[in-house]
Amino acid sequence: MPDLWRLSPELAMKISLAPLQYFWSKQQVFDFYESLVNTSVDIVYLGETVCSKRRELSLPDWLEIARLLQDSGKEVVLSTMVLVEAESELMTMRKIIHNNEFIIEANDIAAINLLKKGQPFIIGQHINVYNRETLDFLVRSSAKRWCAPVELSHNTLLEIKNRHPWPIEVEVFSFGKLPLAYSARCFSARANNKCKDECELRCLDYPDGQLMRTLEGSDFLTINGIQLQSANHYNLLSSIKDLYELNISCMRISPQFKNTIEVINLFRQVIDQDANLVAAQKTITAYAGQGECNGYWFGDPGMHRHI
Repeated sequence: MPDLWRLSPELAMKISLAPLQYFWSKQQVFDFYESLVNTSVDIVYLGETVCSKRRELSLPDWLEIARLLQDSGKEVVLSTMVLVEAESELMTMRKIIHNNEFIIEANDIAAINLLKKGQPFIIGQHINVYNRETLDFLVRSSAKRWCAPVELSHNTLLEIKNRHPWPIEVEVFSFGKLPLAYSARCFSARANNKCKDECELRCLDYPDGQLMRTLEGSDFLTINGIQLQSANHYNLLSSIKDLYELNISCMRISPQFKNTIEVINLFRQVIDQDANLVAAQKTITAYAGQGECNGYWFGDPGMHRHI
């Protein structure tokens, strides 16, 4: 018997793929996105969001990938930087925003300020939206979808929904290492005894980030350039009923160097009720490798795990 969690038959849960957080070679990036063409992912976010020094791909390269994915039936979104520190980064942001082909994901309020009047956009998970008033304001500014901040719990989202239908699509980060914090300093450079200006792009050596442990040897965080991530993979697959009850439109998966396509397929099978949730969860746990967490969803510290 299938799991009867579909409370709204008209709601077709989508799967999105977050922008790549890590620094991979140009060929690895092209190969990865070409491999997505025949997958069941619905929405793909593209672009460099972490560090402007990662220049393996230019905007024309990202647009080439975007057109390939669009031709295969995917919805494509171009994502902007999270932490903007220089005029050169603003210039790049302007080019992305005014690309005239694809909708953009704004990850900094500066991106929203650069939009043309009435230009649709996606509210990225790094925009601080913590109440219905802020969400409604951004909807009036032409927002079409909201990716909720990763730290928002099920109950907080329920409060923001406030017994009313969502005014736009809502997307929830559902699998991958949590993007937690950004700094003007580079953690990867410092960990490798380099200064930021002469980092030698050391993060290229860590395709899934560099694990950081406590003095006691416990996994603590992941270093990824100027970004800090969780050490463990956030996983909300077992909370899919909660997502349906909230009328969430989309489950967001963050790309990893291995098993991303397998994770997408498992999520799709569970959403379509073509796979047993318990069995799928065991497989996902194996893919997570270093471990899982889901504490934020339950209002607990993010590193906690509820079974």
